[in-house]
Amino acid sequence: MVLKAAIIVLILAVAVVYFTKNRNNTDEQISLNSSYDYIILGAGSAVCVLTNRLSENPESSVLILEAGGSELENDNISIPLAFANIQLSKQDWMFRSVPQKKACLAMRDKRCSWPQGRVLGGTRNMNSMQYIRGSRHDYDGWAREGCTGWSYRDVLPYFIKSEDVQIPELQKSEYHGKGGYLSVSDGTATPLNKKIYARAMEELGYPITDCNGKSQIGYCSSQETVNNGERCSTVKAFLRPAMGRRNLHVSMNSHVTKILIKDKKAVGDTFVKDNRKHVIMAHKEVIVSAGAVSSPQILMLSGIGPKEHLESKGIPVVADLPVGDNLQDHVMTFLEFHDNSSTVASLAKVSSPITILQYLAMKSGSLGKTHLEGTAFLTDDEILPPYSQFHFSSIAYAPEITQLFIDNLNIDKKLKQGKEKEFQEKIDKNIGTFIVLPILLHPKSRGTIRLQSDDPFDPPLIDPNYLDHPDDIKTFLRGVRKCLRLGNTEAFQSIGASPQDPLEAYTPQCDEFPIDSDEYWFCRLRHYTYTVYHPTSTCRMGAKDDLTAVVDSELRVRRIPNLRVVDASVMRNIPSGNTNAPTIMIAEKAADMIRNIDSVKSIREKIGQL
Repeated sequence: MVLKAAIIVLILAVAVVYFTKNRNNTDEQISLNSSYDYIILGAGSAVCVLTNRLSENPESSVLILEAGGSELENDNISIPLAFANIQLSKQDWMFRSVPQKKACLAMRDKRCSWPQGRVLGGTRNMNSMQYIRGSRHDYDGWAREGCTGWSYRDVLPYFIKSEDVQIPELQKSEYHGKGGYLSVSDGTATPLNKKIYARAMEELGYPITDCNGKSQIGYCSSQETVNNGERCSTVKAFLRPAMGRRNLHVSMNSHVTKILIKDKKAVGDTFVKDNRKHVIMAHKEVIVSAGAVSSPQILMLSGIGPKEHLESKGIPVVADLPVGDNLQDHVMTFLEFHDNSSTVASLAKVSSPITILQYLAMKSGSLGKTHLEGTAFLTDDEILPPYSQFHFSSIAYAPEITQLFIDNLNIDKKLKQGKEKEFQEKIDKNIGTFIVLPILLHPKSRGTIRLQSDDPFDPPLIDPNYLDHPDDIKTFLRGVRKCLRLGNTEAFQSIGASPQDPLEAYTPQCDEFPIDSDEYWFCRLRHYTYTVYHPTSTCRMGAKDDLTAVVDSELRVRRIPNLRVVDASVMRNIPSGNTNAPTIMIAEKAADMIRNIDSVKSIREKIGQL
């Protein structure tokens, strides 16, 4: 007892020092100018990168307007394993979709949870820090469809420019960068990564690869944006180092209400801060960068969007464009594997006093990893993008699992309480369990973002329209079937790892179908559909005559000079994998477009024809 008490006291002492150090780095109040060269709406991944690059020119003045507060207000943001605790916090918009017809059927009101960051750094401060660029076929496809300058060869130098790879075996790779702002490190946290996950995927016929290298197909150890045991967010990596520049102002708790448009040109914007309306003018450009949900919302509130929809909300139409159309997102499910090994990092292990002390004192140990240790990409043909992605997680029954599996479910209260007790018992017993997440990478279904009203404080109407296209559920199941085959590999069997369906007890709606039949899984996947937090394409890029496009290849809003969109909403189609790295790349490339420079010429010459 004395030793335990001493450990607790020591942990508290270290924690006080650690968190006080972070709290002291507060954001000073600033007096805003009446005008700036560039006004950027939002403060997510793209904004942090774009702002750093634009403000490198001391002659250019830049203003960021962010609806949320500082990322320093939530200590969980910097701790890699605590990423799920940021959901449903003050830093989350806590959006939910409209009721779905073919997905999320077991959720309350058939509405999917859609976490989005309301904080400096945006949703980047809530994600699982996975660094995945996507397939070369994604970007070559964008170029073929009219996005000039966005082929794989065009965008690769911008990925490399941002990166500071910390993984020894990749530091000499021509596909990776050294010395950029963004730290990319190895996600390995347990022996499961290379001893079990990699071996199992090889048994299924997939090579071990660098998923951000020559070929994405196969299994690779996770590459994650973690630096010295802390989240390497874009706000920490790109924005904070630039915030001392005199030509850059950042205004938080500033809710944008409208872009000001005069003579068909963007000239400024209005926002509410401290219950007061403010007007700021832009000399050069207004840049919308509020993400795939809020960017279309801001544009539509400003009269840029589908004519009939705007008129139905009483908003004067400035430009009739397909804003909010073409919404795409990745969906996933969870499969458990119960094993008899001691290699799994259970929640009981990673939350022990010693582990916490180790992290607070040295930024090392289990808390400094996401425990999404490996990822795999599956395809039938190397000339095509992958159809499925797996994430391998060495920790189960963490808070995010409880939240995803239980909190949003429309189930009987007693059953819910029973399942919560079951989860806790497994945590207490330190049961060896890890999870694999099969992900549908290229859905054919398309959703929409629409306005609820002309009130900028009303949340938007989010309709992902998941699994509407009949091919999506079939492709999704292909990935699940492949995942289940992992249980038959010698690697998994060597630790007694067998697949389990953690949601089987929640599916009375599917009881009429034989367990493991296609019909059962179709039912199961339609009831338990989870976003991977990758919404894209609602301000789609395309050729000037493309009626589905909102912006051109230089990300300029069609028919509205001095207005640009720079975030995941401009993606022509959703890429193969996590979307944060592609968003950072888009911002790097946009900065060169805006400044009319070529910052990656030397990188392009070095990599040649990769």
